[in-house]
Amino acid sequence: MKKIYLAVLCTLCALSAQAQSLPAYLDETKTVEQRVEDALQRMTLQEKIRVIHAQSKFSSAGVPRLGFPDFWTSDGPHGVRPNVLWDEWTQAGQSNDSCVAFPALTCLAATWNPDMSAAYGKALGEEARYRGKDMMLGPGVNIYRTPLNGRNFEYMGEDPYLASRMVVPYIQSLQKLGVAACVKHFALNNDEPNRMVVNSVVSDRALHEIYLPAFRAAVTEGKAWGIMGSYNFYKGQHNCHNQYLLNDILKRDWQFDGVVVSDWGGCHSTDQAVANGLDMEFGTGTDGMKSRSKNAYDNYYLALPFQEGILKGKYTMQQLDEKVRRVLRLFFRTTLNPQRKPGFLCSDDHYATARSIAQEGIVLLKNQRHVLPLNLGKGKRVLVVGENAIKSLIIGGGSSNLKAQREVSPLEGMRAACARYGATVEYERGYVGDVNAEQDGVSSSIDLNDERSADRLIADAVSKAKGADYVVFFGGLNKGAFQDCEGTDRKAYDLPYDQAKVVDALARVNKNIVYVNLSGNAAALPFVSRVPAVVQGWFLGSEAGEALASVLTGQVNPSGKLPFTWGNTLEDYGSHALDAYPGVWRTNIDKQDENTPQIDEEYKEGIYVGYRWTDHAGRRPLFAFGHGLSYTTFKLSGLKADRSSMQRDGSITFTVNVKNTGKRAGAEVVQLYIHDAKASVDRPYKELKGFRKVMLQPGESREVSISIDNSALSFYDEARHEWKSEPGEFEALVGTASDNLPCRLKFTLQ
Repeated sequence: MKKIYLAVLCTLCALSAQAQSLPAYLDETKTVEQRVEDALQRMTLQEKIRVIHAQSKFSSAGVPRLGFPDFWTSDGPHGVRPNVLWDEWTQAGQSNDSCVAFPALTCLAATWNPDMSAAYGKALGEEARYRGKDMMLGPGVNIYRTPLNGRNFEYMGEDPYLASRMVVPYIQSLQKLGVAACVKHFALNNDEPNRMVVNSVVSDRALHEIYLPAFRAAVTEGKAWGIMGSYNFYKGQHNCHNQYLLNDILKRDWQFDGVVVSDWGGCHSTDQAVANGLDMEFGTGTDGMKSRSKNAYDNYYLALPFQEGILKGKYTMQQLDEKVRRVLRLFFRTTLNPQRKPGFLCSDDHYATARSIAQEGIVLLKNQRHVLPLNLGKGKRVLVVGENAIKSLIIGGGSSNLKAQREVSPLEGMRAACARYGATVEYERGYVGDVNAEQDGVSSSIDLNDERSADRLIADAVSKAKGADYVVFFGGLNKGAFQDCEGTDRKAYDLPYDQAKVVDALARVNKNIVYVNLSGNAAALPFVSRVPAVVQGWFLGSEAGEALASVLTGQVNPSGKLPFTWGNTLEDYGSHALDAYPGVWRTNIDKQDENTPQIDEEYKEGIYVGYRWTDHAGRRPLFAFGHGLSYTTFKLSGLKADRSSMQRDGSITFTVNVKNTGKRAGAEVVQLYIHDAKASVDRPYKELKGFRKVMLQPGESREVSISIDNSALSFYDEARHEWKSEPGEFEALVGTASDNLPCRLKFTLQ
C-alpha cells in the first residue's frame, strides 16, 4: 500500500513539474483569460495581424510558432457547405464533402419546440466537426418584415420572442461540441437586392423590441462565440464596423466576449474597422494570388494597412490587442479545445434528426372535409403534380447551397408511402418553372427540361386528375433568383409560373385536391377557397419526401405552427401598407463612395410587424401567426394564475388545462400573449410572451404552466434608453394561434 502511495505521489509531482514547465497558454489548469493574456504577450505584431483577417476564402491563419492551427469557417445554417478552392467560389471537386441537409430555419421555427432546436445544433455540430470546421456561419435571426425578402427562409420568422427561444438551444448544442456559432446578420438585414447600399432608418423602440431581442438572447443566454455583421448601414455606418451596434450595444451593453466577423466583403475601411468593433475580416476581394500583389490577403483593411498604421502611430497596439484577445478566446474554445471530439458525417441519427424536425415543422393550414390524411388502400390512385415534386430544393439560394449525400424528393416519398397501402402514384409536371439545377458546382442529376407548352402541361395534368382519387400539388417557390434566394428579393407576392392557373384547372375536375406549398415565404393563394386542404411544407432538406409523405398519409400527425403571418395581399404587412419598402434613393451623392449609403429605408411601421400590424390595422390575414391544425382536436380551459410571487419579483405563472378531445395522439402548442390595457406609450394589442408544446394521447388532459417575469410586461423607453414596465392592468390571452385565444385572465402589476 505504501509503494502504491509513493508511486502516485511521484506521478503527481512529475505532472506538477511538467505543468510548471509549460507556457501558461498551454496549461489547461489556467483560466481561458490567463491563457489568452499569456499568448498575447508572446505574439509578434505580424502574428497578431495575421489572425484577424482571412488567408483564404473560408479560413484565417493560426500561429504555427505557438502551435495555433488555422481557423476554418463554413457557410450554414442548414448544413455544412461543400469545400471550395482556396481563393474562389468554385467547388474543390472533393467526394468526401457532402452532408445531411437539415430543414431550413423557418421550418425549425415552425416546430415551436426548443428541443428540436437543440437536436438541430447537435447534429449540425457533429457534421461540422467531422468536416474540420471550427465555426458555422449561422444561425440567422433577422426578422420577417416583408414576405418578399429572398433570405427569409434562413431566419426564424416575424416574432422576436419565438426567435429568441428557438435560437438559444441551437447555439448551445452546437458550441458544446467545440464549434462556434456565428449568429447573423447583425442587424436589420431585411432588403437583399439593396443590402450593400441601404441605410436602415428605424426607431430605437422598434430596434430594441423587434429586431434585436433574438440577437440579444443569442449573446446573453446562448453565449454565442461569434456574431456576423450585415452588409447594410445603420445611422450611416456599415454594420460590419458600426459604433452604435457593435461597440455600444453588442460589446458594452450585452458584454459580448466573442468575435465580430465581417460578412464576406462587408469591410470597407481600415479606420472604421479599427475603431468600430470589427474583429475578423473575411471576403474582401478574395482573389488571392490573381491580384497584382504577392498575396491579396495582405491588402485587407485589417492586414498591412492596419499594421503600417500602428508603426506610424496612427493606430495603437491597444486597439489591435483588443481584437486579438477575442480571436485567442475563440481559439481556446475551438481549435485549442482538447475536449473536442471528431464528430460524425451523414449518420443515421442525423437523418433521423432532419426527418423529425421536418415532420414537426410541417404546418397543416386547412383541412376541410378531412381530406387529409389521405384515405389510401389497394386500388386507390394518387396524382402528384408540380415541379417542386421533383426539383432539388437544396441546391441554390446563395450561401446556403448544399451538396447533400442524398435528397428524397416529394414524388419519391409519395410513391414509397402510397405503395405501402397498395395505392398507385402517377406524376404530371403541370408547369415548367426554373430548369436550372446547378449552383457553384453543386448540381442535380434530374433533367428538368420539358418541351410541352403551358397549355399542354395543364391539359395533361387535368386529364389524369379526372380519374384520380386524390390530387397532391407540390408548388410554391424555389431557391432560384428572385424567389427564396440570397441577393435578390421577390418581385411580386403571387406564386410564380402561373401555378394558380394550374391549381384552378385541377380543382375544377377533382374535389380532393391538396395544395402543398414548399417555400420559406408566404404567397398569394387566390385558389384557397376552392382547395379543401393546404399544407406549408418549407424547404425540408434531405428527408423532405419522407417527411411530407408521412404527414400527408397520416403516419405522422402534423403539429407545426406558422412562425409568421400569412397575408392575403401585401397590404397585410405594415412595410408594404405604409410604402416603407424598399426605400428611397438619395440624391446628390457620390455613388462611387462605398462608405456613403445610397438608399434610406425607413421602417415606418415601427413595432407593428406581422400580427402586431394586422391587429393594429384591423386586418384579417389568410392564416394567422401561430396557426396550425392537427388530425385530432384540443380544448383549452381553466386558465388560472399563481399571483403569489407577482409583488416579490414580478414573476407570475399561468396554468391552463389542455385536453386531446379527438381520436388520435397529437401535439398542441399552447401560446401565451400579453395585452397591456393602458400604457403611456402606444403598444401592440398583444405580444407573444410564452409557449409550450405538449404531446397528448386521445382523451388525455394535462395542466400546462407558462411563467413570465417583468420583462414580458415591459417596453423600451426611448427617452431613458432602457426597458420599463408600468403598474396597471394587464390581460393574459391563451390559445393555440394568435387569432384563437379563448382563455383570458386579467391581472395587475403593482
